[in-house]
Amino acid sequence: MAKQTEMGWVRTLIEPLQERLSAIYDNIYVSDQEKLSYAYEVKSYFDDASAPSCNIARYTTDILVYERIGENEWRPRVIVEAKLGSVTTHDAITYSQKANTHKSVHPYLRYGILLGGFGGSLPGRLYRHGAFFDFMMAIDGEALSAREMDRLVNAIQEEVEASRRLEVILFETRARDREKFTFLHRKLVLEGAE
Repeated sequence: MAKQTEMGWVRTLIEPLQERLSAIYDNIYVSDQEKLSYAYEVKSYFDDASAPSCNIARYTTDILVYERIGENEWRPRVIVEAKLGSVTTHDAITYSQKANTHKSVHPYLRYGILLGGFGGSLPGRLYRHGAFFDFMMAIDGEALSAREMDRLVNAIQEEVEASRRLEVILFETRARDREKFTFLHRKLVLEGAE
């Protein structure tokens, strides 16, 4: 069997992810090759205080998990970048920076990276240069085992919930009846290869 392209590989993941997430949520969807804003640049202002003239820059995402919040409205929750076969230090830096720029426009967004064909082990360069990833996962081949699919779906589910919590925390800070917190702890969770 011929080796797949990265885009072809990503497309094989969309339907199974959508199927699994649809069993959990009725408004969470998965797509590939969506363009998501990473910069909202103000070009000029108007004297009448109307909305400024702006430029929006977008990156294409590998896997986008988003929430429908109305008939014509949706909110990105999780992005999963995908690399098949190899990842260089340059890739790690570039994808991590891409995560950072997306998060600067969507501060509640969660970001991960999935590596296929990596012998089931995350390369050290990702630990060193992947500062803006919320999760990283490596699989041995191109097809996810049942356990790997469970692990990925569980991570995405946790990140959807984290995104929702962050959204409330960030955008409802002035509400009198808001939930208040005195402690935040970002854990480090590692799992060994199968």
